[in-house]
Amino acid sequence: MSPTRRSTRRPLARRVPRAAALAVLLVSLTACGGPGTWSRAGMPEGATKEAGIIQNLWNGAWIASLAVGVVVWGLILWACAFHRKRKNSPDALPPQVRYNLPIEILYTTVPIIMVAVFFYFTARDENAIVAVSKNPDVKVKVEGFQWSWRFTSEYNGKTVSVVGTPAKRPELVLPVDKKVQFDLVSPDVNHSFWVPAFLFKRDVIPGVKNVFDVQTLNKPGTFAGRCAELCGVDHSRMLFTVKLVPQDQYDTYVNQAGSAQ
Repeated sequence: MSPTRRSTRRPLARRVPRAAALAVLLVSLTACGGPGTWSRAGMPEGATKEAGIIQNLWNGAWIASLAVGVVVWGLILWACAFHRKRKNSPDALPPQVRYNLPIEILYTTVPIIMVAVFFYFTARDENAIVAVSKNPDVKVKVEGFQWSWRFTSEYNGKTVSVVGTPAKRPELVLPVDKKVQFDLVSPDVNHSFWVPAFLFKRDVIPGVKNVFDVQTLNKPGTFAGRCAELCGVDHSRMLFTVKLVPQDQYDTYVNQAGSAQ
């Protein structure tokens, strides 16, 4: 008598608890960022007006992607359920839809409309984000060099310069609720100026002057910044901080640390 063959399929009773445990673990890890992380879809809390635009675009992209996913998953499950092989007629094919003009038009027009909508909102928000003001409240020249940063701020006829080293990160002080313009330059190699709370970064390229504006929120605080371009040996040490302070504190800072232009 041949030994009884053991089923290679894992019993469903063993799969469900493991799947549930994995789901709980994933939810717990995702929730580590706090309750607001869900509404931001994993993005850090923004500190500028432009960050809000980027956040809305990010959320909208997720909603649209999930909606498309639900439709696709629904069609897949519907096809699996209603067009599966029948026991009474295993060789029968489901109804075919070849040369069905209305369905082919639908298959073509719907993706085109989706792409057009995505393109419109992306182009609209990109134009708002990269718009540059002619009269910003504060101008900051950002120089990324191996291996730190130099920030030269111009405000009310005074200049404040801060330079860092890999061992001592520089701090860029800015006022809240003001339009700030950043001019990005590099004397050596490519760098990238990135403040995660801005939800935006821009390359710092030798011979190229990149410019962007942000409207800071009325939200004092200290925010981390770093180089986001692999630029050499001490790339990981190109760190800095951006400190947003109330207007009166910023005026005091400029008067104490600044010099007349």
